[in-house]
Amino acid sequence: MPDLEARAAEVNARLKKRYPDAKCALDFTNAFELLIATILSAQSTDARVNIVTKSLFRKYPGPKEFANADIVAMETDVKQTGFFRNKAKAVINCSKAIMEKHGGEVPRTMDELTALPGVGRKTANVVLGNAFSINVGIVVDTHVGRVSGRLGLTENADPVKIEEDLMALVPRKEWTIFAHRLIFHGRQTCDARKPRCEECVVSDLCPSAQLATASPASPASSRGRSARSATPSSKTPRQSRTSKSPRGRTRNTSE
Repeated sequence: MPDLEARAAEVNARLKKRYPDAKCALDFTNAFELLIATILSAQSTDARVNIVTKSLFRKYPGPKEFANADIVAMETDVKQTGFFRNKAKAVINCSKAIMEKHGGEVPRTMDELTALPGVGRKTANVVLGNAFSINVGIVVDTHVGRVSGRLGLTENADPVKIEEDLMALVPRKEWTIFAHRLIFHGRQTCDARKPRCEECVVSDLCPSAQLATASPASPASSRGRSARSATPSSKTPRQSRTSKSPRGRTRNTSE
């Protein structure tokens, strides 16, 4: 654990310098807007969600308006984000619960947030960390899962277990911003299919990058794996590619 803590600390320090402006990529002006935007971000991109919410929040400026919205109209309004029927239902029911159970205010605890329709732990972490500056956990999206696995900070595939591993390695005050730095790195450098290890500021700390260097004949496959398959062992590179490890290639989810 001490070695992993030291690696995590160094990774965090280098990514802090590399991405000094790392922050939540969703546009919002208050906690409710961030909550709705995060729900809509499931299986979509932040850029697409920002386009949709720009007009959506003008049409429905708060939880009362969302709660009273017509379901068919809402489906049309959020259609560009994908899975629009489920999302329209989720944002309306979530808004109704906020109005009925919380007086129109977004709750500030994990238990209360995850009790809302359409809200899972990941969404709750996004809202708590970015709207309220409350570090309850670490957001684990596809980028965080992939990058932390390649860096050897976790060997798990389950987002909850990945979160637990990272929380044990990173100081609580850094939980929210650490996730943003991993996300920025995943988007700009540690790509799922073609990681740019030659440009990476933490490549010397990365078991996946080291394995890729040692196995030039198959860089794409070795670099696309997490730390479990990237950690040097008695297995040959061909054998290690078949080990079970988190691929980190699924799209964003709201949970």
